Formats: sequence, C-alpha cells, structure tokens
Amino acid sequence: MTASPRWSRHRTRLGLVIVLAFAVLWLGWSLGGYIVAPGTDSMSARLAEWGRDHHLGSMVTALERQQYQRHPATLGGAPPGGVPARGTATRSSVPSLAGTSAPPPVRILAGGPPLPGEGQWQTVVKVGGRPAVRVAYVRPDREHTSYLVGLMWLDPKLVRGALMPGTRDPGGSWAEPTKLTPALQATVVAAHNGGFRLPGGQSRGGYYSDGRTVVPLRTGAASLVLYRDGTAGVGAWGREVRMSPRVSAVRQNLDMLVNAGVVNPSCTQNNTRTWGYTVGSRYFVPRSGFGTTHGALVYVGGPAMSVCSLGAVLRAAGVQRGMELDINNDWITGAYYTHGPNGITPHKLSESVGPGPSHYFSDTSRDWFAWFARP
Repeated sequence: MTASPRWSRHRTRLGLVIVLAFAVLWLGWSLGGYIVAPGTDSMSARLAEWGRDHHLGSMVTALERQQYQRHPATLGGAPPGGVPARGTATRSSVPSLAGTSAPPPVRILAGGPPLPGEGQWQTVVKVGGRPAVRVAYVRPDREHTSYLVGLMWLDPKLVRGALMPGTRDPGGSWAEPTKLTPALQATVVAAHNGGFRLPGGQSRGGYYSDGRTVVPLRTGAASLVLYRDGTAGVGAWGREVRMSPRVSAVRQNLDMLVNAGVVNPSCTQNNTRTWGYTVGSRYFVPRSGFGTTHGALVYVGGPAMSVCSLGAVLRAAGVQRGMELDINNDWITGAYYTHGPNGITPHKLSESVGPGPSHYFSDTSRDWFAWFARP
C-alpha cells in the first residue's frame, strides 16, 4: 500500500524536527560545558574557546579582527592618572645582597622626557628582606602614548618557577593543580599566562612537563624552559636550549622575538603563522612576552602593542632572549602577590587588561606560570 503524499510530507517534517531537536540538545550540552566550567574566564572568552575547538576558528578570528578594526588603539594623549606607584623605588647602583643586582631603568620608548616614575623599577615583593619582584611601567611607543605597559622583573636567585596546567589546555591529570591552592598561596610571589593554545597548532610549538610530552617540541621554536632547580631559560629549541636531565618543563610559542638583544626583523611582516594565528603582527592589541636578561627574568604585559613594539619593550628592559606569549585582552594575566598579617593580597600588573588579580585563585582553563619564594 502506497503512503499518501500528505503522510510522506508529515514524516519528512517529523524527521526534520527530530534532527533539529537533537542538534539543539547537542549544542546546548556542548556549549554549556564551556559556559559553566570553573574559573574566571569571561563569557566572550568561553564562547571563543568553544568556537575554536569546534572548527569555527576562522569565524572567531574574523570577528576579533573586525573588533580591532572598529576600535583601534587610541593615538596620542597621556595615561590617565600617570604612572602608578606600587612599591619602593629601586636604585640601580645598589646591589641586592645575596641576590641579583638591581636592574637599570627601562629605556623610554615614547620619545621626549619621561613621565614621572616612567621606566623606574619599584620593589613590590621581598624574599628574606631582599627584592624578589620589581615592576615598572612605560609607554609602548611614540604614537600610543596614553597607554602603559607593565613589566615584572623576577630574581631567579630568590624565586623558583613552575609550569602549571589549565583545565582545557593542556587538559588531563597533572601533579600540579590548575589554581593557586591555599598551600601554594603561602609562598607564591608572581604568576602569568603561558602562550597560545596548543590545539590546532596555534602556538606552533610543544608542551613538556612532569616527564610527559603533550605536543612534540619543535626545533627552532621559542621556548621557555624551566629547570629542576627552579631557574628558567629562554631560547630557540635545539640551539640555545635543549632537552637534558636538568629540564623539568618546556612551553613553546612561535619563534624567537629577541635574540642576543636584537628584535627579530621579521616582526614587521604581518605573517599570521609566525606572529599570531589571530591577528598577526601589526595590530596594536594587548600582548605579553617573557625574556631573560644577563641575570634576571622579565615578564611584559599590557595594551596597544604590535609584535615589534612588544620586542622593543623587552629589549628596553635589558632582555637578551625573549619570546611572545599570549595576546588579546582575556589572556594577559600578569599578577604579583604580597603577604602580610592578614594573608595574601593579589595585585594586577597591568590594570587595563586581563581578568582580576584573583584570577589564579580559581581553576583556569589555560596553562600558566607561577613563581614561588625560595626557602
């Protein structure tokens, strides 16, 4: 018996409704997992992460580029409120007894006379009475003069580093927690973001920790290496840094930005593969970086930087080998921590970008670095 045309249309509509219902249920289940995940990531960041993990990366990238094109970084002007006073001024001529010698001021990049306090290091955390963490602020270039970039100087003789996992990146089970637990809060002095995401090869590099290789390490990739004694190094993998029994963790991201104190000249090329899967090198967006000087470590995080100006800021701080870390507002998470009678107090390095200073007190979705006081 042949079904009537009316019944055939009814079955077709019913089938479409069932398929649509399953699609809605799957979307709600899939997206909901990102929305309700623990941590302080913004809603826009959670939606973007879901899109990139579900083959919508090109759409997310297009939306981010459109946002930056519609709202470019402001030209001219002065930073509201001037350079913040965070701690005790550092005199570069005075060595840190039993620690690393105090750094010279950061070279001014904006031209003309410096703002009051610009480029001057301020001691914000001491370990055993000695300066362990210093911060400074500079304008990133001659055009974007209303912005301040934060720099954080770390003394490797007084602090030790650890690569910490995120819930999604790299994911899985690790000996280290995905947040600063009360036990870790007792000795933490600083923390900051890692590099680009690992899925899809956005970082163009690998991840090694706890004797496990999550993503293969790429020869030539810019690498932040932690050693078993808690010290750190930065260099091109297989050249300046390489695997050895001393290595405890490696986080790679893109190519070297500063080498032998020279900014990579290819920073002028708007190559999204080399300098940033999302927006390449020329957009003036929030960026972060990390490098080593002749004796210390420097993290940089702030707004309105191209890849070239990030490299210039690292170099102005005396960095000999440096690399770009993550970019975009949601992922610049530099913070330092002071300790007093009432416990730990978190402080954002750069007030104008990133989540709040307590970000790492909750589970975080991406890997990150923490620095702890040495005994």
